[in-house]
Amino acid sequence: MAGVGKLLKQAQKMQRGIAVVQEQLTAERVEVSHGGGAVKVVVNGHGDVQSVTINPDFLKEGSSIVEPVLVAALQEAATKARELHQARMQAATAGFNMPSLGGF
Repeated sequence: MAGVGKLLKQAQKMQRGIAVVQEQLTAERVEVSHGGGAVKVVVNGHGDVQSVTINPDFLKEGSSIVEPVLVAALQEAATKARELHQARMQAATAGFNMPSLGGF
């Protein structure tokens, strides 16, 4: 059963690494701008919106122009945050090898 002990140590190390990455992602910022910089969205590494900035002159364009640009900025920010999250988690779990479960 020495293999089980080694596996448990690996799992604990991976768990600590994931906790560190989670903290880092909370502090990390992803910034996206659209509409020639008229709309800026900042999210953290978990995709939580931290801020939205809209140029007051751009607001004069009306909602039919502003809303799609805002949605595009939010979507891009969420996508970039998701990609960052996945990359960091893959790095945190790299090297964790599950042994074969013998036919399961």
